[in-house]
Order: sequence, then structure tokens, then C-alpha cells
Amino acid sequence: QHAEAAAWQARLIAGARQLGLEMQPRQAEQCWLLAGLLRERNQHVNLTAVDTLDGILTVHMLDSLAIVPHLGAAHRVIDIGTGGGFPGLPLAIACPEREFLLIDGTQKKIRFVQEAIDALRLGNARAEAVRAEQLSLPSQTDVPRVEMARFDVAIVRAVGPLRSLVAVATKLLEPATGRILAMKGKRPDAELADLPRGWMAELVPLAVPDLAAERHLVILTRREPPQRVRR
Repeated sequence: QHAEAAAWQARLIAGARQLGLEMQPRQAEQCWLLAGLLRERNQHVNLTAVDTLDGILTVHMLDSLAIVPHLGAAHRVIDIGTGGGFPGLPLAIACPEREFLLIDGTQKKIRFVQEAIDALRLGNARAEAVRAEQLSLPSQTDVPRVEMARFDVAIVRAVGPLRSLVAVATKLLEPATGRILAMKGKRPDAELADLPRGWMAELVPLAVPDLAAERHLVILTRREPPQRVRR
């Protein structure tokens, strides 16, 4: 068991380094504990179809961590449709300086995510059983909570077409600077062609260590409104 844990964590640290991320041994250990929690709970609650240690390492951990270099200066991050906690939980482990809210409409999945947050003592993450459409943000008059009100980045992994993501995420994001990071498999060319006006996309191919499948990240940002010419 100990040798297996050590080998798995070493592979995680090496894979993260390939992604440009230096993981500390403590963080790798937290990911190992998370993998164990996921496998144990997955026997009773359907959280993921991928529950081998190899699969969790590549399809869940490294795939999630592949987007860390694209978070930029984001401090407040929301993971929409987190499911069993991916990518939100590995990101919260790897980025203790950022704050994460993980939401999903399925109560039993969020119950697991919250259990994992508590077990791993992740002070920078919280989970809420709510669909993004129903998430209520504090009004701007609610002064003490205005700071918490909006997110710098919304992350979405394999949930819905880009057009509907924009519609849902817009109200949750900082008005001018908020970005959407949509994690996709194959190039979503049809979805890119169907983006709502006012938004532009950057398509970034991702190379996830030990993962043969195609991965792309779509970074959505608002277009600058045209400057009015003063007469």
C-alpha cells in the first residue's frame, strides 16, 4: 500500500511538472487521499465511471491540473457542474492562494465533495448543491458581501455547449474582466461558430501527461465595447 501510494504520488508530481506546475509532497498526498475517498464512495454513489488509480491520476487529477497555467491572476473561481469535484478539488489543492466554489445540481455528489473538502481540510474551497442558474449572488447594496459577489473565472468541464455556458456564467462573473474556461475534448468548432455576440474565444490544445485523448481549453472573454467618439 505504501509503495503504491509513493509511486502514484511520484507520477502525479512528475506529470504536474510537465504541465509547468511544482506540486509539494503534501499536495500530492492530499490528491492520493482524494483518490482513495473517491474510490471508496464510488462503490455506493455513482460519482464517476473512472475509478482505477491510473484513471483517476490522468483523467481526473492531471486533466484538472492542466488548466492551472491559464488561471492567470484569478482569485475567486467557480467550478460549475463539478460532479465528483473535478476540476475544482485538485485545483483547490494545487492553488491554496485562490478561493473556489464548487457547485452541482446533484445533492449526493455535492455531499461527497463537501466531505472531501472537510477530510482534506481545504480552507479555500466550499461546495454548494445548486444549479448555476439558481445561484443567487448578493446584491450590490449588500455591502459586506460585495467582495464575494462575483468570480474572476468560471470553469466548466464537459457541461453543455458554449452558448448556454455564456448565458449561465455571465451573471456570476466580474462584469468587465471575468473569464470562462471551458474544458473540452475534441475541437468544438460548431460551438465556437455559435458564440453569442460580445464574446471572443481563444482555443488552446492541452497535452495531458499519459492521456491519449484529445483535450482543448476554450478561454472565453468579453470583447471590448467600441469606444464612443466624442464630438
